[in-house]
Formats: sequence, C-alpha cells, structure tokens
Amino acid sequence: MTGSTTINHRIRDNAERLAAALESHMLKSFAPDARKELRLFSAGEAADLLGISASFLRKLHFDGRILDVHTTPGGRRHYSAENLVAIRHTLESTAKTPGTYLPGRREGDKVQVLSFLNFKGGSGKTTSSIHTAQRLALKGYRVLAVDIDPQASLTTLFGYRPEYDFLDSGTIYDAIRYDDPVPLQQIIQKTYFTGIDLAPAGLMLQEFEHETPQALINNVQPPFFARMAAVLQEVEADYDVILFDCPPQLGYLTMSALCASTGVLITVVPNMLDVASMSQFLQMSADLLDVVGNAGAQMEFDFLRFLINRYEPNDGPQQQVVAFLRQLFGKEVMTAHMLKSTAVSDAGLTQQTVYEVERTQFHRNTYDRAIDSLNQVNEEIETLIQHAWGR
Repeated sequence: MTGSTTINHRIRDNAERLAAALESHMLKSFAPDARKELRLFSAGEAADLLGISASFLRKLHFDGRILDVHTTPGGRRHYSAENLVAIRHTLESTAKTPGTYLPGRREGDKVQVLSFLNFKGGSGKTTSSIHTAQRLALKGYRVLAVDIDPQASLTTLFGYRPEYDFLDSGTIYDAIRYDDPVPLQQIIQKTYFTGIDLAPAGLMLQEFEHETPQALINNVQPPFFARMAAVLQEVEADYDVILFDCPPQLGYLTMSALCASTGVLITVVPNMLDVASMSQFLQMSADLLDVVGNAGAQMEFDFLRFLINRYEPNDGPQQQVVAFLRQLFGKEVMTAHMLKSTAVSDAGLTQQTVYEVERTQFHRNTYDRAIDSLNQVNEEIETLIQHAWGR
C-alpha cells in the first residue's frame, strides 16, 4: 500500500528522533559539557543538614574551625556538598556522642541494602529511590545507587545518557553476567552528587533475563539469585547504604536484588487498581521467593515497608485506600507519605530532583510542601536504617 511502512522501521525512526531531541535537551539544560552539577546550599540549609543552628555555623567560621566557603558580594555564605562533608568531619572529631555528625556504619554494622520495587510502572520507584539516596548523602551517609532497570531512568537522572554512554558496556550487567564478569568496582561511576556513586543500567541488562534460564539448566555458579549479593560484597566496605531501583516486573533482576537486600520498600499509589496489582505482585513474589529460598537464597530482612506515593491529602478515595492499607498492614505502612507535587514533576522536566532545584524556582508553598514530605519520608527510612544497626 502506498505510503505504508513496516513497524520496525517506524519505531526505529521514532527512537532516533527522540534520542536526538533528548540529546539537544540535555545540552541546553547542562551546557557546555552536558554533565550535571549540584547547586550550592544556603547557610540555613547547610545548618539544617548538619543538625546545628545557623548561629553555631557562623561561630565555626568566626573561630576559624572550618574553611571559608563561597561568599556573595552581600556577605552571604553558600556551601557545596564537599564543604558539608568537611564540616561533618571537623564536628565529629570533637563530638561527645560518636556518630552525631557522621551517622553511617560503625565497626560491626552490616551495609544496609534497600530495594525500591513494585510490579506496576509509574508507582514512583525511581523518584523515591533517588530522593532517598540524595537525602542520605546530604546527611553524611556513603551511598551506592544501583540501577537494575534496563530503561535506566535512575542512570539518566544522574546526568548520563545510557543509549550513548553505556550502549555496549559499563552497566551493572557486566558485573553479574554469566560469561566473564568484571569486578563491580570497574563499572561504578562517581556522580556529580557528593556522597553518591552509581552502578549504571542500560538495555544490555535485558540480556541477564534472557541468559538466566540457560544458566540454570547448565548449573552456572553462583546462581542468579546470589550473583548480585556476591558482587556487592566486593565494594560494601566503601558504603553505608546501597539502594536498588528495580524494574517494574518480577524477573530475575528483581529477584537478585531482593536476595541481596536487607530492607524492602514497596511503593504504592493509593488507588484500588494499583492495590489490586500489588496484591498479585506480593503473591507472585512470595511464591518465587519460596523457590529461591529452598534453593539456598538468603531470605532474612531487617524491615519491609509500604511507601505511599503520589498522595493527595484532599482526595477522599485515596484517604480510604490508605486507611484500608493501614488496617491490613499496620506499622508496615510508613507513617510518612510522598505527596503528589508539581514541584517533583516540574523539577523532572530538567531531569532534576527537588533536592537539586532552588526554592526560588517554585511557588514557596509548593516547594515547602514537597520538601517537607520528602524529608519526613527519608527521615523515617533513616530511622529504620539506624534501628537495624541497633541504635
């Protein structure tokens, strides 16, 4: 038929046009080198992150205990994330209580490995995981973000272009593949966000799903469910917290992350369709975990929590769904919830998070509601981590 085309050619044409448009968008947003940089923080923000008063922060400068930082012509100080790390070390050296300013692992503490997952796309897994990673890093934790979703949204948010940067190699797949895996350290990337390293994702991760059935037939060791945990052991001494952004499916990649995790955060959008989907996800997860558990997989977790996402407090049906979940699962439903916010979606237009953007870019109340919601969620997650360490 005249004017017709084959679907593969049409899809490829669309893919190429979209990739070119995204490349142009990245160059405009992060020119000249298309790499992101983390903004500076005001004195008030810095003091809040450090857990001290603004007046005490000024006194540290006056006493010469900390180095000078960027100062505007008007005399306002602004702090980089590197400045905050240096100040934390200075304060910790004289703290009466160990861990006051460096709250990460101590001798004998195991690394905390958290999986953000759900069976359904659009439940906020990537948004939740990157905001948690960034908040923990700003609070002084050493974080490794591991993207195991072949769509690589988390990798993209860190300023990489998976379709160019990691087309054939350089992803977490290289470390967990069955044929000639490489050390995890070789694929870990430093990010623009101080305190966070990244194990990137890309389309090559799909190969793990395709190769695993044959590897099971051939009894390749270690089996799929133990491979992620094994590679994390190579680098775990360098981190306090490791976070997985899982794909929206219950495949071998998700199972491998679950078997490496110490904590699980299941993101839930509070409507009955999503809850019904989650019901199937939980049942399938339990059945599959029974199988790998019987095969010798590690099944012990420090905690499992349901994280309410994209919550609208004035939405009556959503309130009913949340009440329904709390009645069913009790304390396993997190007290804090992530609000649905235009601040989160608007920040995403430039591939940023709420922690990266300036407050002045948004309506003050909109920004404050979003940041307060995120902080409450991440403080609750931090409390779970600290409790797992016996604190």
